[in-house]
Amino acid sequence: MSINKEIKRITTETIRNMKGKEKISMLTSYDFTIAQMVDAGGVDAILVGDSASNVMAGHETTLPITLDQMIYHAQSVVRGVSKALVVVDLPFGCYQSDPQRALDSAIRIMKESGAHAVKLEGGIEIEKSVKRIVKAGIPVMGHLGLTPQSIYQFGTYKVRAKEEAEAEKLIEDAKFLEEAGAFSVVMEKIPAALAKKVTESISIPTIGIGAGPHCDGQVLVVHDMLGMTHEFSPKFLRRYLNLYDEITSAVQNYVKDVKSVDFPNENEQY
Repeated sequence: MSINKEIKRITTETIRNMKGKEKISMLTSYDFTIAQMVDAGGVDAILVGDSASNVMAGHETTLPITLDQMIYHAQSVVRGVSKALVVVDLPFGCYQSDPQRALDSAIRIMKESGAHAVKLEGGIEIEKSVKRIVKAGIPVMGHLGLTPQSIYQFGTYKVRAKEEAEAEKLIEDAKFLEEAGAFSVVMEKIPAALAKKVTESISIPTIGIGAGPHCDGQVLVVHDMLGMTHEFSPKFLRRYLNLYDEITSAVQNYVKDVKSVDFPNENEQY
C-alpha cells in the first residue's frame, strides 16, 4: 500500500514568518476547479474575495454579495485546496456596525466553510469588530487604501492616500491592525512610496494590489490575471494569459463543428 506524502499546509504563522525573507503570492478563487489549479500552481494564499460579486455574479460593485453566498464560494474553494492558506472576505454589512454580528459572521465562515482566516476592510473605525474576532481565536487580515466596500463614499476607484492627511491615517490604521492582532494587511491602489513606508513600519506582512513592489507580497483577481475579463485594464494588472479570446474562439469552433455535423465524428460516438 502506497502512503501519500503529507502536504505541508501554509498557515497564518507561515505567512507572518515570510516577511522580509520571501515574497508572498496570493490570488483569488471562487470555485472548486479554479482553486485546484491555483493551489497546484503553488500560491501561498488564496483569497475568496467579495470580488465574486463582480466576476462571478456580474454586479457593478462588491456590495450586493451576501454572507451565505460568500460561505458557498468559500466551501467550494476549500474543497479544492490542499496547501494554500484560504482567507475569506467578510461581506459588506456583516461587521461595520456591530462587533457581535461581526464575530457571528466570522464564526459562520470558519465553521461552515473550513477556511483559515477572514478579511475585513478598514482601520480604526472597525476596531471593536477586529478585536472581537481576534479575541475569539479567528485570524484576521486587514485591508486598507482603496476599500471597494466603501466605493460610494469614495465615489471613484482612483488611487488613494495621495494627500498627506490620508497617508498618515493609513499608516496609523496599519499600526492599529498590527496591535489589534491582525496577521497581515492588504493595501490596495496606494502610492508605492507610501506602501514601502507602511511595510517598513509594521512587523506583519503587507500584501499589495496596485501598491508597488515594496510590499511583502502581491495579490490579483484570478479572472483578471488569466485574461478572462477583458474590459478591466488597470495599470497594476499583468495578464499572464488571454483566456477571453481563447475561450471565445474555442466556443466558435465548437459551434461551427456542431452546425457542420463535424462533431461528433465516428471516434466520438458509442
